[in-house]
This record gives sequence, C-alpha cells and structure tokens, in this order.
Amino acid sequence: MQREEFLQQLWLDYIHQHPDVGMLRLWPMDAPVEYLTLLTLNQPPFAAEDLQPTLGHLGYRPVHRYAMADRGLLVTLLAPPDNGTWLVLAELQLSSLSRQPRDALAELVSRAHPKDTRGKNLLSRGRPWPMPSWPLYRTLYDAHPLAAWFAAMGPSVHHAGFDCARLGSSFEALDAALSAAGLAGSEDRYHGIFPVSPLLQYRFYPTCSQRLAFAEGDEHRVCLGGLALLQKRLSSDHERTVELLLPHHTRCELT
Repeated sequence: MQREEFLQQLWLDYIHQHPDVGMLRLWPMDAPVEYLTLLTLNQPPFAAEDLQPTLGHLGYRPVHRYAMADRGLLVTLLAPPDNGTWLVLAELQLSSLSRQPRDALAELVSRAHPKDTRGKNLLSRGRPWPMPSWPLYRTLYDAHPLAAWFAAMGPSVHHAGFDCARLGSSFEALDAALSAAGLAGSEDRYHGIFPVSPLLQYRFYPTCSQRLAFAEGDEHRVCLGGLALLQKRLSSDHERTVELLLPHHTRCELT
C-alpha cells in the first residue's frame, strides 16, 4: 500500500462516518487536509509504538511528542516526506481510567480477532472487536469520553483539520460558511480531543450525531467527531500550521 492509498482509505472512512463533511462544497474536493487526528489506545497491537513502524514504511516520521496527563493522552505528530497531510496520533492511556472502566475497555479490545489487527489498513477498517453494549458505553463515557468513542469506533480518524491559508480563505469567512452549512463551531479549545495552542485561531465543529446499533440491539445517536478549522495568528511563522497545534509546554522529548 502506498501513502496516497492509505490516506484515501482514511479519508473515505472518515466521510462515511461524517456524511455532513462529505457533503460540504465550501472548498474544492481535492483541497489539502492539514492533518488527520487518529485516536488509538496504549494496548498492543494498537499502541502508538506498534503503529509507528507501519506508518514509517509509508514515509511518516515522528517529529514532536506531547504529554497531557490531565487528558490521559500522549500525542505524536507525524510528518510526511512531502507537503502533504500530517498525522496527529493521539494515544489514550489506559492508566488514566479508574479500575472498573479500565478493565472493561481492555477486555473488550482484547476480543479483536488477530487477522483484524495486522496490515496497513488497521486504522481504516473499522472497529476490530465486538460493539460494546449501551450500558458499557455509558460507563466508559462517564469515565472518559474518548474511552467510549474508542470502544465504539476502534482505532480510526476522529477529525480532520483544515488550514485556512491552504484553503485560500480567511478564518472568519470559512467559519461563517460552516455555520451557514449547519456546523456550529465550539469555542471550547479542548473539544477536538486535545488542548490547542494560543498561537492559532482554532474552532472545532462537531458533526451531526449518528445512530449506532449497540450490542443487545440498542440504538442510540452519538457524536463521532467533527472537523477543525485553524489559522496562524502570525503569518510570518515558517512552520507548518499543524506544528503549532499543541501548546509548547506539553511537548516532551522524542526517544
């Protein structure tokens, strides 16, 4: 699998889960995506250290790592070998959960079939374990919303980030256009999984909730993520916008 095919699979899986993003016509269909945020869990074979060799074969290299103890996350920025889409690999730490939800999530994930845990399409083939029951989902949600999301969705794209400069429009104009299209932006700078640096104008747009069939036949509507809009506050900065995404104080050493 080539990197372009890998990204296409991620994108198709993402817009399948977020049809309102797929229907947007605010920018060209081939407009560049600044980054894709992938949510995973620090349990093999889904841990970041297990995924990075595969991503490395596709040309991605880790350039920055961030630790957010208050969010229970380790985040790695992975750069492509060209000017293409970056990956933001967010790894939920099981140790951030209390014992009951931690054990329940670990047991659910351990039920993944071995053949569904191999290959470069691991991150775009959907949840590789059985769907949780609605009571288990609610228990996990109360413990940590991302734990519930991961249980229902598996390791996959949570949201895409778009840089206004690369789309050729202003933050204000695109924000207004998204609002007119029915996507209401959230001012909460934690809404898109992780905290965001004050060096960026940023807004997260939750997509419409989707009806999911949980184990035992329950159906409920849940929010599966969204999209993010960002723009540098200082246009003279020569780094890619995604490199400024996370607060500098959360950065830690790459080993």
